[in-house]
Amino acid sequence: MKVGKGQARVRLKRYKREFGHSYTFGVFPTLELLHHRPEQAVQVLLHSQGARNAGVEKIRALCAQCGIPCAEDDRTVERLEPRENTYAVGVFEKYAPRLQPQANHVVLVNPTDMGNLGTILRTMLAFGVDNLALIRPAVDIFDPRVVRASMGALFQVAFTYFDRFEEYCAAFGGHALYPFMTDGHTHPASDLPPALCPHLWQRERRPARCLPRGGDKRGHPTLGSGGFA
Repeated sequence: MKVGKGQARVRLKRYKREFGHSYTFGVFPTLELLHHRPEQAVQVLLHSQGARNAGVEKIRALCAQCGIPCAEDDRTVERLEPRENTYAVGVFEKYAPRLQPQANHVVLVNPTDMGNLGTILRTMLAFGVDNLALIRPAVDIFDPRVVRASMGALFQVAFTYFDRFEEYCAAFGGHALYPFMTDGHTHPASDLPPALCPHLWQRERRPARCLPRGGDKRGHPTLGSGGFA
């Protein structure tokens, strides 16, 4: 099997970060891709063991409706995802959504765990937040392990990478900062050092909020060594 939609056709291989495409592993994440990002979907591969799965039938119907190639290919599915009971693999082109300036944001500083990132994506949607900023170094949000852990929630979230937290603050200075610290209290922007984002003290607070969270091990390197809950 090959992939190529607006890019040179290449043989499907196990995922690497430098690829221009990624994969959804499993029926539900693949359905989420087809529902929310069909324009990014290149093709879908199915496993014969899922022939009677109701979700697989929905995938076939959506692919036919959207004109997305869909084929049964056990060998390629098993090569891309050796885990048993993977009945569907979606192939999609990477994309670069932009954060919405007036929306509430979650900011993750140096996230390192793919499973945690996937869980956070699902939790964000449950609370009605669909904008995510990631501060490098950070895991690859397109890694299939993140996509699977998110159960496809990734496809409903806008996200942007930043090199530094200060860079995010400079771009979205109108957002009130609400970091969750391990001392058990939330800290509004007025509690943060003025040197961090001086423009926050020069503006009237606006409704949009930013919820920063530190890295999985060290917490936030700028706002405090204690990290975030």
